[in-house]
Amino acid sequence: MMPYMAVYTPGQVVEETGFSLDTLRYYERIGLLGNVGRNSAGQRRFTDGDVGWLGMIRCLRDTGMPIAEMLRFAELTRAGDHTIPERIRLLEAHDRQVEEQVADLRHKQGAIQRKIDYYKDHVIVPEAI
Repeated sequence: MMPYMAVYTPGQVVEETGFSLDTLRYYERIGLLGNVGRNSAGQRRFTDGDVGWLGMIRCLRDTGMPIAEMLRFAELTRAGDHTIPERIRLLEAHDRQVEEQVADLRHKQGAIQRKIDYYKDHVIVPEAI
């Protein structure tokens, strides 16, 4: 008896990941998303593994990793466990960039908060109705 493996339609994956159908097709075409299975009618069917991978891609994309680096990460992942040290280096470099982005945003947030405080101290704001 074969173990049950969940499969998802493209629409379900769109709902789950927030990626558009066009983005899913693009990621598959450029090799960022591995070979997606198809049913007997040729329609794409995604696995839990595909959905999990897309979650990682979403994280990397949302934190500013360029597609070229995401492709490199995908290639390394597919190549096997012997590439784990290189994957770690790639992710550590990206993590440092994310830390810099967060620090920059915190600095900018401070400027926004100082402007709010200035307005509150120097301008009479009518009470909200």
